[in-house]
Amino acid sequence: MKLDHKSRLYGMISMTFMAAALLVSSGASAQGNFDGVELSIEPVAGNVHMVQRPGGGGNIGVQIGPDGVLLVDSLFEPLADKLVAAVRQVSEEDIRFLINTHIHIDHVGGNRSLAERGVLIFAHDNTRVRFFEEMSRFPRAGGTFVPQQPEAARPLITFNDTMSFHLNGEEVRAFLAPPAHTDGDVFVYFSESDVLHLGDVYRTTSYPIIDVYNGGTLQGTIAALDLAIEIAGPDTKIIPGHGLDVVKRDALVAFRDMIVDIQGKVLAMIRDGKKLEEVMAAQPTSAYDAQWTNDPGWGPDDFLPVVYYQLGGSGRLLDR
Repeated sequence: MKLDHKSRLYGMISMTFMAAALLVSSGASAQGNFDGVELSIEPVAGNVHMVQRPGGGGNIGVQIGPDGVLLVDSLFEPLADKLVAAVRQVSEEDIRFLINTHIHIDHVGGNRSLAERGVLIFAHDNTRVRFFEEMSRFPRAGGTFVPQQPEAARPLITFNDTMSFHLNGEEVRAFLAPPAHTDGDVFVYFSESDVLHLGDVYRTTSYPIIDVYNGGTLQGTIAALDLAIEIAGPDTKIIPGHGLDVVKRDALVAFRDMIVDIQGKVLAMIRDGKKLEEVMAAQPTSAYDAQWTNDPGWGPDDFLPVVYYQLGGSGRLLDR
């Protein structure tokens, strides 16, 4: 039987809508899933700290000082009170501002709770548009749906290319990256602290997750990493969207070079007329799998089809 892998990648509509219905009906149980989760907060550099949850998912940037607290992302809704408590360990000042780096639920889920505390939310124009979709679709498991976020969670202030905060003795610059993880990816650079938060464009746990449902692209991922490498100096501390380690510029270079290497191998096979199944059987990621498959739900079988189709591959799977 022939199976169109592209439809596998972008499909599974009925199954994921059923999953969405279950998700909507099980909001109470979602709270229970986070009951035992403890957040930690660690200094990064200067005015900037990082809040983490176990496993290093959805890392939060925290800038503190006498002018108040600025957050980068907000974790899941059930963790909002714990996020505030973690911030209170290093500052008693009000949390005043929140920047969303993109639309995913582990980065915007706490928006409503923080907004109800008087926090002003900022994001890129494209990210706010995603808040109006009746169901938000994400790339794991062939396309997973979550319900629309409440109106109170929507960013009140949006920008097109860049905006700056002048807070706690430093300029904090938020700016649009090329469409990489999504089409609303925002980098946040804390100038005096020399800390760069890259959202989910960069992670230390897996191959890049290119969310084609929300405008992510392979070429944009490489371009976004090139931009981050250009901005980062030798001592810049870099907060990944996922992962337990704050890194430096050389880690970004290695991550970018890995993607470029895999891209080159896949493109060569496409030019040789290889079908997707043949490309996957050739295991062009094998040299990297041990390092970049530490995030359950996103491995070579998820990453390679995206690379293949983003590079123009169109072959169907071979007969089984």
